[in-house]
Order: sequence, then C-alpha cells, then structure tokens
Amino acid sequence: MLFDEGGEFYVMKVLLVQPPQFGKPGFTKVALVEPLGLEMVAGALRNEHEVRIHDMRIDDDLVSTIRSFRPDAVGISCSFTIDVYRSQKLAETAKESGAPFVFIGGLHASLNPSDFSSPAVDCVVIGEGEFTSQELINAVQDGTDLKQVQGLAINSKAGQHFTERRQPVAKMDDLPLPARDLLPLGRRRRYFFNFWKPLATLETARGCPHRCNFCSVWAFFEGRCRTKSPERVVDELGQLKEKYIFITDDNFLLSVKRASKIADLINSRGIRKTYTFQARSDTIVKHPEIIAKWRRTGLGHIFIGFESVDQEELKAVNKRNSVETNEAALEIIHEHHISVTGAFIINPEYGHREFERLRRYVSSHGINVPQFSVLTPLPGTDLFREIESKIVNKNYELYDFLHSVVPTKLDSAEFYKELANLYRSAYLNSGIVVQRALPLIVGLATRRLTLRHMRLIMKSAREFADARNYLRPLAPVKPLKPASNPGKAGS
Repeated sequence: MLFDEGGEFYVMKVLLVQPPQFGKPGFTKVALVEPLGLEMVAGALRNEHEVRIHDMRIDDDLVSTIRSFRPDAVGISCSFTIDVYRSQKLAETAKESGAPFVFIGGLHASLNPSDFSSPAVDCVVIGEGEFTSQELINAVQDGTDLKQVQGLAINSKAGQHFTERRQPVAKMDDLPLPARDLLPLGRRRRYFFNFWKPLATLETARGCPHRCNFCSVWAFFEGRCRTKSPERVVDELGQLKEKYIFITDDNFLLSVKRASKIADLINSRGIRKTYTFQARSDTIVKHPEIIAKWRRTGLGHIFIGFESVDQEELKAVNKRNSVETNEAALEIIHEHHISVTGAFIINPEYGHREFERLRRYVSSHGINVPQFSVLTPLPGTDLFREIESKIVNKNYELYDFLHSVVPTKLDSAEFYKELANLYRSAYLNSGIVVQRALPLIVGLATRRLTLRHMRLIMKSAREFADARNYLRPLAPVKPLKPASNPGKAGS
C-alpha cells in the first residue's frame, strides 16, 4: 500500500493523456472527437483512484497540469501510427516533470510495443485497456510485481518482458461507463465532426468479421466481434447532452437485428439525436429497411468504405465486396436523403488516368463527403507484412494516409498534385456545395456553430486542396523502424 507522510493510506492520482494534433493537411482537423478510449479507462479507474484526462488537442500545456496535479502515474494513448513520436516525447516530458510511473496503450502501441521500449516508459498496455489499467494501477499502488498483471509489456534494462496474454472482455456490458464528466461541458463543446457540433461519441460494439488487409482494427481485436446489449447502449445514450452522436463501431450493422432493437428503444424512450455510423454497402443492400428505420430514428450521415471503383483493386485489398453493390447502397442512401462519406483508397500505382476516373466517379455519383486516403501499410497489418520490402520511408509521421511510403508510379510532385486536385474538384462541385450549405446556415442560425469554427473547416479544406502541403513534410524527421513481427507480443 502507499501511505502519505502521516501514515495514512491514499489513492493513486492518475493522469490520462491524449496526444496533440499533427499534420497539414490532416483528417483530425475536420473531425475532432472526444478521447473515448481514455474516458473508458478513466471509468474503470475512478472508483478507486483520482483520475484526470488531459486532451492536448485542446490544451497543449501538459507540464503545468503535471506540476499542479502531481500524478503518481501518467497514461498516454497511442492508437495512431502518426502519434508515435509525440507519444514518445510525452513520456519523456512526463518523467522529466516528476511523474514516477508512465504507461502507454492504444491500438498502435498494442500491435507494436517495441516502439516504446524506452527508459521513459515503464510498461505498455497491450489490447483493451480498461481492466488491464485497473489491475496495473492497483499493482503499482500496492508495490506488487507487475509481472502478475496480464496484458503488459514491461520495460527494463534487459529489454521488454511480456506478461501472460489477457483475454478480451467477454461481456461488453461489464465495461464501465465512460467518465465523460472528467471533461467539463465547456471543453466537450469543442468536439465536432465537420459542421456537426457539439458532438459525442458512442461505442456499441468492438471488432469486425471482415479481413481487409489494410485494416489494423480486426488485428487489434484478434478477429473477434462483441456487442453491447441494446439496453446498455440506449441507457448510455440517454445520458448524453450533445445533439450529434458519432457511433464509433467499425461496422454498426454487424447485427441488423440488434441495430433494429436499438432504434426501437431510442424511439420508445423519446430520445432525439442526429446520428452517424459506419456500415458496409452489402449489408445496406441486403437490408434497406434498417436504413429506413434509422432515418426515422435520426440517422443523418453514413460512412462507407467504398475503397475503389475498380473490382480488381477491391480484390487486392481483400475487401470482398463489389463496385455494383457500393452503387446500389448509394442509391438507397440517397433515396432517404442521408449524406454519405465515401472513402476511397489511392493506390500508389495510380497514373493520371486513374485519378481522372475517380474524379469523374465521385462527381457523377453525388458523394457529398468524399474522402481520399493513400494506401498505407500500417505496422501490424497484413498489408504491412505483404509489402514490407517495398517500403522506402519508415518515418512514422508519413503514415497519415495522405503520403505514400512506397514508390509511386508518378513522380512525387505529380502524384500529390493529383491527390490535391481530387479534393479540390470534389469540394468545389456545385451540387456538393449546395448540399453542405444548408446545414451550415442552420448551424450558424441556431448558434451551434460559430464563424470561428466555419473558418477552421474551410481552412482545413483548403489545406487538402494544396499540393504544397503534401510535399512539404516529405523529408524524414525521425526515422524509426517499425516492429516487423508485432504478432508475437504477449504470446
């Protein structure tokens, strides 16, 4: 046990940190969502310890927070590959500022724990963090051997020691409620998705049954899919004050029956919100009735990974879907007047003809929020293992889905000029401008949006459309070789 100078037992102080934004352009500039993963971990810790959350995307002064709060432990989230260097630096800053114990978790950290084999990091939490963090902090508090805690990579001078693998949470309803109140309402109003503001996030399930080779999510969840009960989902939803709800599941329509029950409960309880979720086009085509029901429930936007307009390219990334199905789903969505983010992967092998074909496709199919991301072999994915030998730049700051880390068919200047032109042509399309104008006007009229926020989004859009922003950071900043065998962690 830990005791103060008077011999009295005291709880641990734990500070959980979300790294700052990075990139110009960058997807986080058009969608800043609450740190739900940290809120979940905080929910598991708060009954026994004093917990704070520091979101550096809103407040970048970490040192002052550490000096005033004086935490016994600092936990850092590193879910995205581009956050690795910042997370490493934050760990060093935490140690230098007096934090006696520092741990790191998140998707990237779990799949590539060797990136955090550093004196500044005491251990890495591998996998789901709620109950591992709970046991970890209790062990630190009691002074017991951390090797008894499942799901850790413990750093020492001798290297990393992996403890016994922790099984994924069996019953999702056993997970704690997110400690959303640790972020005051004033700060919570800073979160947004494009012109949707204020925004809250809601997790109803984890995992995806599909095996797209570029995706790290199913690898993190070990190919398992687990869901929260409709009752648990709607109970949590009923506590949210925000008008707009971003459902974070990678495949919300994993179970159409469950999604239908959730809608029924929302409607029966009279909850009025506007929702966005991610779904596969083949599920939408098989079950158009679920889209109609959710439209009546408040669905305003859907995210679909179309990935490509070419069937062979879909096959190459193991998408197991078809271009025709994507188009059929798009028709259903348009019938219900729902906006859609259509995500497309830009293959480094693209030439001028492929870029032009994609430009024409997006314009002719009325995809009002297109997203273009460069095919990126994230460490820990099947794609990384398949093409590791072709990777020419292992600077993690380029793993932002907006740069190619393998050779491109076009020279760099032409490739990024074409990518910028995709965004410019998509967001200047007259039909898209009209569709996006109405919610903007309504948001300003109801004071949910501010002119400052509008200028922020417009500035971000201009950054995507300027090829110079893609070329500027191409020089390596701090090359770091990714772990080439992440699957052995914790085995």
